[in-house]
Amino acid sequence: MRARLLALVLLLLLAGCSSGGTRDDGRITLRFQSLAWQEESVEANKELVEEWNATHPGVRVEYVQGSWDSVHDQLLTAFEGGEAPDIIHDASDDLADFAYGGYLADLTHLLPARLKSDIPQRSWETTTFGDGVYGVPFLQEPRVLIANAKWLKRSGVRIPTPEKPWSWSEFRRITEQLSGRGKYGIAWPLKEPVSATLNLSLSTGGQLFHRGTDGKVTVRFEAADQVVPRTIHAQAGTDRSASPTTLGSGGSDTLPGFFGGRYAMVPLGFSYRQQIVQQAPKGFDWQVLPAPAGAGGLTQGVSPQTLSVAEDSPHKKEAAAFIDFLLRPENMVRLALGDWMLPTGNRALNDPALRTPEHGWSTGTALAAHLRPAPAQTVRGYPEWKDKVATPALQEYYSGAIGIRELRERLEDDGNLVLARYQR
Repeated sequence: MRARLLALVLLLLLAGCSSGGTRDDGRITLRFQSLAWQEESVEANKELVEEWNATHPGVRVEYVQGSWDSVHDQLLTAFEGGEAPDIIHDASDDLADFAYGGYLADLTHLLPARLKSDIPQRSWETTTFGDGVYGVPFLQEPRVLIANAKWLKRSGVRIPTPEKPWSWSEFRRITEQLSGRGKYGIAWPLKEPVSATLNLSLSTGGQLFHRGTDGKVTVRFEAADQVVPRTIHAQAGTDRSASPTTLGSGGSDTLPGFFGGRYAMVPLGFSYRQQIVQQAPKGFDWQVLPAPAGAGGLTQGVSPQTLSVAEDSPHKKEAAAFIDFLLRPENMVRLALGDWMLPTGNRALNDPALRTPEHGWSTGTALAAHLRPAPAQTVRGYPEWKDKVATPALQEYYSGAIGIRELRERLEDDGNLVLARYQR
């Protein structure tokens, strides 16, 4: 009797942990793990889940709150334990290992033509691995310059626009011109330096990762890849136009100094505008400027936020239908406004609410056509390469602890050893 009771308890626990399920009344329940964290974004996601549940009585969606800080390890544990949510919110640069590992469902034949055609091919490339599509890219953000408008106007420097941006050399000269007397033209928050460096380097023609005819990827840190890091290194170490104290900081850490008049500009993701609106002192005048351009123009890499379906989900068709509902143009606009980001869908991107000059929305939408897949998008082993090789090497270079030669050796030699293990 005792053994039977124990077996029954174990069965109930396993049923409660598994992905999705069907109730005795025939109703399907899907678990949707969202990484939304800003109040407006969480509210928008929960409202859309409620609207779905109100209009789809046979398929109930359960909202599960996740965290960007731990999502990769949390999902890996969930996949291996057979407890992954049915619908998974993540970023495209985190999907490669999961896709190749067989943890995510191929959505190629599950998504409607409307959704496929509305999102540009360049965005679909961020979630395409081999012959399959393993996520729907739906939100993205360019990296922009948030500037103290009064400071720039008073200095008389040329104000860049998406049509006439600064070059990287002009940007360096202007930050030096804006500096002096304990103030800096720029504050680079480079606690996580890899994505910023790689994605901005697309504007100078940098690529870093190169795929050979055998399909294997190698790292080559060439001249075009070096323009952005050399510029940042010079601003911090030679020109004294970049604050050395922010190099190890996160984006939010730079805002008090920015509001206090210590820095003229801060390079940040587009979504940081929400924090600025909420936290800026009354009367603080700021504006959004495009990042500098190089041989590749305004091109920069992005890793869009994505929605995927777990391979183990017993209700893939229903999960894909919920994703289609969540990403209808009007709903995609709501999600973009909630996260202060840009939608990938063309119809949503053309919504007037995202084209207003207020808070720099129009500058952001003008950059949308220049966004391309981040260089590391399809590279297996990228998370380990980033954490163990690139992050410490770039941090040491930007701080002045090592030179460009050692940076190159570490990115290439140490980096290729890491990638080789994933490509045997």
